[in-house]
Amino acid sequence: MRKKTFFKDLKVLLGVTGGIACYKAAELARCLVKLGADVQVVMTSAASAFIAPITFQALTGRTVKRELLDENSESGMGHIALSKWSDLILIAPCTANTMAQFSTGACPDLLTTIWLGAKCPKVIAPAMNQAMWKNEITQRNYNELKRCGIFFCDPEYGEQACGDVGPGRMMSPDKILELLSKNFPINK
Repeated sequence: MRKKTFFKDLKVLLGVTGGIACYKAAELARCLVKLGADVQVVMTSAASAFIAPITFQALTGRTVKRELLDENSESGMGHIALSKWSDLILIAPCTANTMAQFSTGACPDLLTTIWLGAKCPKVIAPAMNQAMWKNEITQRNYNELKRCGIFFCDPEYGEQACGDVGPGRMMSPDKILELLSKNFPINK
């Protein structure tokens, strides 16, 4: 029951980065909407190679945002408006590259720019090859982001798309939602 009340009317910015786990992000968006959340999807260009933005538009009823300098956004400041709009930013899946950008404050695209400007709580659900997850640079970025107060839905152990077995699979949407509703404070 807490899950349903937790997400009701919550403004969730769902950031989707490039990786095979993008299909799980579609399920996550569907579940969030079903639980009453208002979901705005922001995709990286790499994510668009794995799943079409129209999929998320159909699931959320909102146009997917992808461009940093969007002339259709009010005064070209869509990134500021989105960073202020969000009650929660959830990046799922989050690649090693995007984690590195978050960790260093690099802002090469819309998603990373929103991330840096947002004051709301932030959550990362990493998804990457097990060797990339275990790499000491990725682990350093992970620890730095945790030190900065970022909440993680740690990757699961299992078989990966490339055939490797190990940690790196994005946590299932059901587990992410359960973990957030039980352990994550939100002030709406």
